[in-house]
Amino acid sequence: MGAATLLCLQLAASMLLLVSSSAQGGYVGIVNGTVAKPFRPYMVSVQQNKEHICGGFLVSESFVMTAAHCITWGVNLTVMVGGHDITNQKSGTRIPVKYYHVNPGYIPKTLQNDIAILQLTEGAKQSNSVKWISIPEKDKDIKGAEVCSVAGWGATKTKGPANNLLLQADVVIMKRKECNQLWKGYFNKKMLCASGKAGFCQGDSGGPLVCKNKAVGVVSFNEKNNCNNPKKPNVYTRISAYLPWIKSILNSVKH
Repeated sequence: MGAATLLCLQLAASMLLLVSSSAQGGYVGIVNGTVAKPFRPYMVSVQQNKEHICGGFLVSESFVMTAAHCITWGVNLTVMVGGHDITNQKSGTRIPVKYYHVNPGYIPKTLQNDIAILQLTEGAKQSNSVKWISIPEKDKDIKGAEVCSVAGWGATKTKGPANNLLLQADVVIMKRKECNQLWKGYFNKKMLCASGKAGFCQGDSGGPLVCKNKAVGVVSFNEKNNCNNPKKPNVYTRISAYLPWIKSILNSVKH
């Protein structure tokens, strides 16, 4: 692991202390969602000591994409793949994380470039309950008013407990101008925001924003202590803005 990666991980460790009072990242379920049917086979529970801390999603057999702020320096993580009920030890398979690739531009204080890739110790075996999801092939923005979806095992209300079953909800992409006005100083062109009657909460960080069967965003931050009736839209890291970096990591392992 190079010095740059180590530095990024050290920055990630300090994120919870540095994040601004107006935004909540950290271990940010789905509010007003429904149980995911059918189960989304690309969904991953990122775990510490067999406890769910963040979401994630398979982008290949060996790599899981998640949020940079989900990673803490010196903490060993595992991922559960193929598990709908994360409290059922027989549901799904746990795979240890071998390397943590945090985007070198990640800034904990503002959650800019909040994206990371987890390299697994062994490849996930594809099955009906384990599959990877496609990501964009070109750097392209998502138009406002498009209906997409988000899923996770996080809380269903502010400061609530994690949910055992995977929940999902539809959200609506907001126009970039509106996001800028509502998240002044935080929102930038490498982010997406979405609103609606549902959204994410603690424990959903790192999960995917899915539009037309592609993962286009990573759950990043929301309005602090207000999952239920937020006045500001949920914010996601826009995946297509990081394609060169992503491809360099995914291509580093021969399948």
